[in-house]
Amino acid sequence: MLAPDLRTEEFDEAAIVDEAILSRRSVRAFLPDPIDDAVIREILEVSARAPSGTNMQPWRVYVTKGETKQRISDAVLNSGIRAEKITWDEYKYYPDQFFEPYLTRRRTVGFGLYSALGIGRREVERMREQHDRNFIFFDAPVGMIFTIDRRLNKGSWVDLGMFLENIMIAARGRGLHTCPQAAFAPYHMQIRPVLGIPEEEILVCGMALGYEDTSKPENQFRTERAPLEEWVTFLK
Repeated sequence: MLAPDLRTEEFDEAAIVDEAILSRRSVRAFLPDPIDDAVIREILEVSARAPSGTNMQPWRVYVTKGETKQRISDAVLNSGIRAEKITWDEYKYYPDQFFEPYLTRRRTVGFGLYSALGIGRREVERMREQHDRNFIFFDAPVGMIFTIDRRLNKGSWVDLGMFLENIMIAARGRGLHTCPQAAFAPYHMQIRPVLGIPEEEILVCGMALGYEDTSKPENQFRTERAPLEEWVTFLK
């Protein structure tokens, strides 16, 4: 019997991994179909294999469904604080002043999403309504909130990022989609009492988890990626 073609096996494994990575995107409309707790546990257990400096594993996750998830939404949406007026007092996600090439990329994705939804550039109220859908986790049945101990340093934030990516890829392996959501971060004062988040933890982001609603126009939108030549330097 001939030995198996290892190159073929490697290709098949690479194709599976690549498909999970390439099919990952920020889904902004989900079906109400429930996700079993056992599946969520599997995703988190697998994702916890993410690397971290000296194996500190600096992540904390609050998994919410049903009533608790609704209480988060109510706390944010009833706060009376518009997203464009909220203070990012724990950490800043974006720079105070955007510059190239980041400004153009930011505008391109914003205009592209609103175009897919049929929202004009001057329809501010419709833009706000769409942004507020963040706070209902885009109707996903599962909403996760991620925190990190404020006493840790920047390296641990890098570790947390790798953990978050693992969750999104592991979800794809199970036919699920996600949307990472920094929008929750500045509303930590509203969310803390709902989840009992201690003061030593910084609320970093949220994440919606569920099955994609393929009928919604926002899920037809696809972002682009800059070619390697723009951001890679090969040296010999």
